[in-house]
Formats: sequence, C-alpha cells, structure tokens
Amino acid sequence: MRRIFGSVRSRATLGATLVVAVALVAAGAAVLLSLRSNLMDQAGNEAQRTAQNVVAQLAAGKPYDQLDLDDESPVQVVDANGTLVAASDELERISGTATDAVKPQPPSGGTGTGAGADDDDDADDDSGRGEAGEIGEGTEFSDGSATIDGESADYRFAAVPVEAGDRGRLTVYAGGSLDAEQSAVNTALTVMLVGFPLLLGVVAGVTWLVTRRALRPVEGIRGEMAAITASEDLARRVPVPGTHDEVARLALTTNETLAALQTSVERQRRFVADASHELRSPIASLRTQLEVGVAHPELLDLDGAVEDTVRLQGLAADLLLLARLDAGERPGDARFDLGALAREQAEGRAEVTVEARSAQVAGSRGQVGRVLTNLLDNAARHARSAVTLTVRRDGEWVVAAVADDGDGVAEADRERIFERFVRLDEARSRDDGGAGLGLAIARDVAVRHGGALTVGRAPAGGALFELRLPQAQ
Repeated sequence: MRRIFGSVRSRATLGATLVVAVALVAAGAAVLLSLRSNLMDQAGNEAQRTAQNVVAQLAAGKPYDQLDLDDESPVQVVDANGTLVAASDELERISGTATDAVKPQPPSGGTGTGAGADDDDDADDDSGRGEAGEIGEGTEFSDGSATIDGESADYRFAAVPVEAGDRGRLTVYAGGSLDAEQSAVNTALTVMLVGFPLLLGVVAGVTWLVTRRALRPVEGIRGEMAAITASEDLARRVPVPGTHDEVARLALTTNETLAALQTSVERQRRFVADASHELRSPIASLRTQLEVGVAHPELLDLDGAVEDTVRLQGLAADLLLLARLDAGERPGDARFDLGALAREQAEGRAEVTVEARSAQVAGSRGQVGRVLTNLLDNAARHARSAVTLTVRRDGEWVVAAVADDGDGVAEADRERIFERFVRLDEARSRDDGGAGLGLAIARDVAVRHGGALTVGRAPAGGALFELRLPQAQ
C-alpha cells in the first residue's frame, strides 16, 4: 500500500480525484440550495396569490360563510384576537400559522355577516381602493404542515393582513404545497449520489491513464540510468522524448550531466595514466643508478640521483596541489602585495627583468607565488636571452605579465598548453622540460582566485602570459 501511494501517478490521481470531489460537492450543494430556494419562492408566491384572492373577497364585504376558499390548499382567516373565523372545509390539521384551530368560531365583537345588499356600492368602493396591493407589502411567510381530507403534506404559508371595515383587522393564512420542492430536491440528490461516484471514477481513470502516458518517458530515463549504473558505461545516453516539455528538458540535462561525468572520468583516467608515466621515468632512472651504485660504487652518479629525486619531489608536489585544487580547496582571503611577491620570485634569476608596482590582491600567497614561479620557469625554458616580469593595475584588476623573446606559442596551441601533461614537441624533447603540469596548475589557481590566465604574443615576438587577479578592496 505504501508503495502504491508513493508513486507520482497514484498521488496525481488521488489529488485530482479529491479536487474534483470537493468541487462536485460544493457545486451540488449550491445547486440543491438554489433549487430549494426557487421552489420555496414558487410555493410562497402560490400561497400569496391564494391568500390575496381571499383578501379581495373580504375587502368586498363578503360574509365568512360565503367565502370561496381553495379546498385543495389550507386556508385560515383569523381576526385580531387570534380567533379562527373561516377555514377550508376539508382542513383537519394545521401547524405553522397563528393558530392550530381548524373549525371556525364566532367572531369576537363583529357582525359576522359583513355588509348588506343595500351597501353594494360601498362594497364596490372598498374592493376598488387597492387594499390588496397595500396588503401584499405586509405579507409574511412561514413553513408548516397540514392535513386535508386525510392527506398530510408540508406547506409554505403566506400571512396577508386586511382591513375589513367593521369586522376589524383580519389575517388570511394560505398554504402553497412543498411537494414539488421536496420531489425535485430528492430527485436531484439521487442523481448526484449516483452520478458523482461515476464521474469521480471517470476522472480517476482518465488521470491515471494521462499520468501514465506522461510519465512513461521518465520511466525510460530511470531504466536507462539504472542500466548505465550497472554497466558503468558512461558513453550511453538516456532517450529524449520529442514532447519538448519538462521531461524532455530533464532528459537533455541528464545527458549533459552524463557527458560532463564521462569527460571528468576520462580526464581522471588520463591524469592517472600520465602521472604514472611521468613517475615511472625518474623512478626507473633512480633505481638503475642505485643498483649500479650497489654493484659498482665507483660508478654511482650522485648528481643524477639527486636530480631525479628533486624531479620526483617536484612532480609529487604538483600532483598534490592539483589534487587539492580538484577537491575544491578554498584559496583563503589573506591580503598581500603582488608586486613584492613578483620581485621575490624573480630574485636570483639573471635573465629576468622586473618592473613591478605595488598592488594588493587577496588569496593564497603560496599558490599565487607558485603561479609566478611556473610562468618564469616556462619562460626561461623558451627564451633566447631575456624574460620580463611586470605587475600593473588595470581598473579593478591587477595584471602580472611574463614575456620572453623566444618563438612564442602558435595560436592553435594557446589553449591546449593549459591542459594537464600537455607539452609541445620542442619542450618534450628537451632534457630540462617539465612534466606538463606547470601551466595547468597556474590556470587552475588563477580561476580559483577569481581571475584568469591567458597567453598571447609578446612585443619581442615570444610568448606573453598575463595573470589577472581582482584587486583587493
């Protein structure tokens, strides 16, 4: 059960069904209330018309026993003292009006007969004064029930007052049947109770099918990712649906991530292979010299052994620094003078000319010093006679430039030389060539300090390396 409702499809189906159910209940309640209100108003209007018909007769002076009362609807005429003076003939029981009496009583203080035949003109005048219109404004409504000729039902009662001359103030109560309202409401409720579950079932089924179709590409992506994990084949890619929606963008992003991961893994493998190759040569040379020294001490080349040891030490330091950089080690925020550091790194180098102004930067003084050392070493290997180191301000940047008068770097190789273990053929053939890590380390350090390292053409025709670091605020 937990697995079923843990799926996106199940949650989407359940959510859509609940939303539709709430909307249907609210709409159904509104429809029932509106239907009941309209039908109640109709029953009230019917009761008011019946009452006004009796009011018109009373206003005309018609006696109580001659009133034309609707035998199918409950009608009562009550005087000012609450005495029932007229009622429907078949009325057996009533509730919801001013009195529950069903048999008329003699009126208190009135004539009970109304005006005589000689007063027809006065009666006509009374019936023509618009009493019914004024009476209608004072109509009050109530709900109750009544039994007529043995049949009980609920009614909407209208109470219409009338001034009946010498008979005083009378009130006519007439009922409008609520059977139509109850039947319509019950029918609508039955339809809703039957139809709503069917509609919810349709909504749930459609939502389940739609989400299944929408999530099918996601399942394909998941399955392919599981296969890639199992096979460790990063060259594989997940299928991209042709829907151009969020799922398609997810697939594209996943493939981009796989491509970046594949590049990173290949770079790491290449790094390990190159590092092993670079370490093998000095280690093999050092071992050979030591074995020769053991067998023939007089042939031991101490200078060569020391040189190989130093080379090993430098390579190990480079590899350690690269590992720390790849691990995301923060350079720190210490402030130092890049001009002073440049003069310090150039000290003891006869071929280097320094023109360094004072400029404050922030970061790791040791790592930035390592960058300058690598740049100076690289320039010394390729220069014919002179190397220039300058430090200047350039807006918000501090620029350290190292230029030589060698052959320079071909434009096609200006980005490749910053890759790890990459050495141009001429440098690789020289005995004092490095391992191809110096420039890679220099660029990584520059980037992690918020700067950049680029190479161009020097005024003397050689290479011009420019280290840009943000000026410390």
